[in-house]
Amino acid sequence: MSKFWSPEVRELTPYVPGEQPRERLIKLNTNENPYPPAPGVGAVLRDFPSDHLRRYPDPESRALREALAAEFGVEVGQVFVGNGSDEVLALAFQAFFRQAAALQMPAITYSFYPVYCRLYDIERQALPLAADWSVDLAAFAPSAGGVVFANPNAPTGHGHDRAAIATLLERITESVVLIDEAYVDFGGESAVPLVERFPNLLVTGTFSKSRSLAGLRLGYAVGSRELIEGLERVKDSFNSYPVDSLASAVAIASLADEEHFAACRERVITTREQTRSALERLGFEVLPSQANFLLVRHPDQDAAQLFVGLRERGVLVRHFNTEALRDHLRISIGTDDEMESLIETLTLLCQAPT
Repeated sequence: MSKFWSPEVRELTPYVPGEQPRERLIKLNTNENPYPPAPGVGAVLRDFPSDHLRRYPDPESRALREALAAEFGVEVGQVFVGNGSDEVLALAFQAFFRQAAALQMPAITYSFYPVYCRLYDIERQALPLAADWSVDLAAFAPSAGGVVFANPNAPTGHGHDRAAIATLLERITESVVLIDEAYVDFGGESAVPLVERFPNLLVTGTFSKSRSLAGLRLGYAVGSRELIEGLERVKDSFNSYPVDSLASAVAIASLADEEHFAACRERVITTREQTRSALERLGFEVLPSQANFLLVRHPDQDAAQLFVGLRERGVLVRHFNTEALRDHLRISIGTDDEMESLIETLTLLCQAPT
C-alpha cells in the first residue's frame, strides 16, 4: 500500500473485470458478442482519413447523438455519449446520487455500482432479490436518494417489462431512477419510450454487447434534457472530448445496419435457449435469461471445481467468489460450436467421480 495514496484510495476495493486470457481459450466469461460488428464498421476502419486524427473531435458528438436520437425516436438533446456505459454510469453517479438519502439497488446486480458508491462517498442500500431472483421493484422506496439496477439484471438475466418500470416510476418521482440496459437487446423491453413521461428516468446502454463493439468503448444515456445537461456538466468538468472521431464514425456505421444487428441478436437468443435446454438435461438449474448469458448451478457439483475443470480443458466461464453466487457459474453465449464444446466438457466433468 503506497504512502502516497489518499485515504479514499486506500479504502477502495476496485471492480474486478472478467479475465482477458493471453492463451487461446473458448472465451465465455465477459458477455462479449461472438459475432463480428456490422460490415460497414470494417469499411469505416479501412477508409477513415488518418489526417482527421490530428484535430480534436466534436466535443458534443453531434453526429453520433443525432444517429442515436433517430434510433430511439427522441430529441438530440435527450442523448448523451461517453467512453463505454461504465463511464456514463460513473458520471451519472456523480451527477445525481450524492444525496443525503441512500442510493437503493439490488443486493445482486452489476458489481461496479458498489464501487462507484465507495469512490464517490455515496451511501448505498442493497435490497434482496425476490424469491425468483428477479429485481424486487416493490422494495424500492420513494424516499430513496435514487434507484439503480440493470434491466435485464446482471448476472441473473431477468428483465422487467416496460409496464412494470412505469409502475415503479409512478411511485418514485423525486429522485433519479437509472436503468442500465446493457443487455436489453437480447430479449428485454427498453424503458426508453418512458423518458417522455418521466423526467427522472435515465436509461443507459452500450455498443459493447449487441453491437459487437466491446473493444471500442462506447456507451450512451437517454433521458430528459435536465438529466442530460447534468451529465454534460460533470463530463465537461472532467473530459470535454470523451468520444473520439473514429469511434463516433464506427458507431454510426453500426447503427445504420439494422439487418446485421437483428440477425446477430436472434442468433444469440436462439443459441442461448438451446444451451439452456442442454444444461438442464445435464442436471443444471438455469435461471431464465433475457441477456446474452446464463446463470447456472448444479446441485451435485462444486461451481469452483467446475470452473477450474473447464479452464483446464480450454473453456473459460465466470465464477463469482461471493457468498450469494459462489455456487453459480455465469456462462456467456458464444457460437453454436463454442457452446457445443462447453456442453461436451461439462458432460465429462459431471460424469467424473468426485
